[in-house]
Amino acid sequence: MKKKLNLIFRSLYNHFGPQHWWPASSPFEVMVGSILTQNTNWANVEKAITNLKKHKVLTPLKIYNLPHHKLARLIRSAGYYNVKARRLKSFLRFFINNYSGSIRKISRVKLAVLRDELLSVKGIGPETADSILLYALNKPVFVIDAYTKRIFSRLKLLPPEASYSEAQTLFMSGLKKDVLLFNEYHALLVVLAKAYCAKSNPKCSLCPLDFC
Repeated sequence: MKKKLNLIFRSLYNHFGPQHWWPASSPFEVMVGSILTQNTNWANVEKAITNLKKHKVLTPLKIYNLPHHKLARLIRSAGYYNVKARRLKSFLRFFINNYSGSIRKISRVKLAVLRDELLSVKGIGPETADSILLYALNKPVFVIDAYTKRIFSRLKLLPPEASYSEAQTLFMSGLKKDVLLFNEYHALLVVLAKAYCAKSNPKCSLCPLDFC
């Protein structure tokens, strides 16, 4: 399995090249984006983040102190804006109360401890927590999403009903625990899913993983 996982990575990297993820100007922006991207596409998230920047509120304290209706209005483009406004507030309450809104302080916490803490925050599930850990805080944890499950179930490397934990274990046990590798691998799987491995009408004959 280790050889196959590394072969898949090399094939995707050679085909698509480096992806330079996550598209953000600061770790905190990654945190916000990780929450806003739930159940929507990135273009909608970018509009919401641009709006927060335009109104000069893209800091932990400023977002946290915004009245709910104002925050919801600013992130409206991300969809489910009332729900996501509450989730942002819940995360920021945790981030400010426990770490004073400091990236430096939260980055010092061990991966397993911090992951458990993030998962205890209302509205933060495994994918969002791991996105924050990997892309904002440079912790070596592999992010699993629907694209990853789809690709690897079609490759017969995961059962279609595999849980998040089962899918993550496949990568965490089969790859070197390296932030840059996990970052690039996940980004390449997203690109592959969008380019060739759509939910319906996949372009299997054109897929760079046709050898699998």
